[in-house]
Amino acid sequence: MATSAENPAVRTGDGWAAAHLDDMGAGPGFRKVRPALGVTAFGINAIVFPPGIEAGPHYHDQQEELYFVHRGTIEMEFGDGSTEELTEGSFARVDAPTVRRLRNRGEVDAVCVIVGGKDGYVGRDGHVPPGEEQRVRQVT
Repeated sequence: MATSAENPAVRTGDGWAAAHLDDMGAGPGFRKVRPALGVTAFGINAIVFPPGIEAGPHYHDQQEELYFVHRGTIEMEFGDGSTEELTEGSFARVDAPTVRRLRNRGEVDAVCVIVGGKDGYVGRDGHVPPGEEQRVRQVT
């Protein structure tokens, strides 16, 4: 295991990288996950929203986005005027041209993870290494 030269808190190995959200920044705002971990296949960021903070409206030309609320509650307003309250564990998918705005109406910091991409689903391409069997088991 090694650490990244750009961010010593990011641990790396042969074909992998790992870090805690707090290793990618402090305070409110964006955490740039993609460059910190070297993600190349899709966009990914996290945003830390203090209580009462709102991100301005935006949309994309090409990139569909998936929002996941890791902590707290986010209110998401869409271009058609509808709103959704997204609590911890909630997901929302938004098409590229759909205007969206996020707000933290709660009393604690909210953390939202956003994944973006385009050009479709790859399909199931996972494989079990030779000599192993695919299984889920309890570890002690």
